[in-house]
Amino acid sequence: MTLFYTIHPIVMGTKVFDKSYMTYQHGQGESFTVPIFSWLIQGGDSRILVDTGEINPIQSRDREDAIGGKIYTFEQGLARHNLTPADIDMVIHTHLHTDHCENDYKCTNALFYIHEKELDSVHNPHPLDYRYLEDYIEEIEENGQIRVITGDTDIIDGIRVIHTPVHTKGGLTVFIETAKGTAAITGFCIIDENYNPPPAIKGMEMDLIPPGTHVDVYAAYDIMKAVQKAADILIPLHEPRFAAVDVIG
Repeated sequence: MTLFYTIHPIVMGTKVFDKSYMTYQHGQGESFTVPIFSWLIQGGDSRILVDTGEINPIQSRDREDAIGGKIYTFEQGLARHNLTPADIDMVIHTHLHTDHCENDYKCTNALFYIHEKELDSVHNPHPLDYRYLEDYIEEIEENGQIRVITGDTDIIDGIRVIHTPVHTKGGLTVFIETAKGTAAITGFCIIDENYNPPPAIKGMEMDLIPPGTHVDVYAAYDIMKAVQKAADILIPLHEPRFAAVDVIG
């Protein structure tokens, strides 16, 4: 029998940049603040995180006002759920850009699920891939904590990953069974607007907006459509409204 899980967004940092980093060819010149999440998955025997966030997040009133929620350090965020980094059993990585893996080394008892192409990218980044820094995963590699994903994989009952090379070559979208349906934490950096474009975009017969940073913009569009079709609940990886949400599912 399939387990049902709940998903708990925890803001572990923020970024302020041009909105077009999220929305390809749209929103240029508009300053936008996005939350950086670690997602706690509860419901089974394992304590599971999707991504681990920033190691030294800026915790300021203006950043919190911009996203509509509180910003935590890794330890503070886990403590809200009576957990410490050592309590985490599994970490599933959507990708290995620094803001998604800076606290990995603190999870000394966890197994880390990472796509093989993401490991290649972090160790051999193209000059355009400045968001990778292998320092943040060296310790978990040396400790033998990484489990390499090579394709679509069931992690445990009710949680599976799908290879979605939209934002990065090794991006993984995490599908989680909840009481309200199948939730998908996207393996690509987007906000709600990517899946719900304004009328000006829809008027050009586009159903969605690919992320501003992508591997192949045409493939990105098609992969995003497939994820949308497969999910009952879409969770864009950097959507600010989740900063004020305690539980999904």
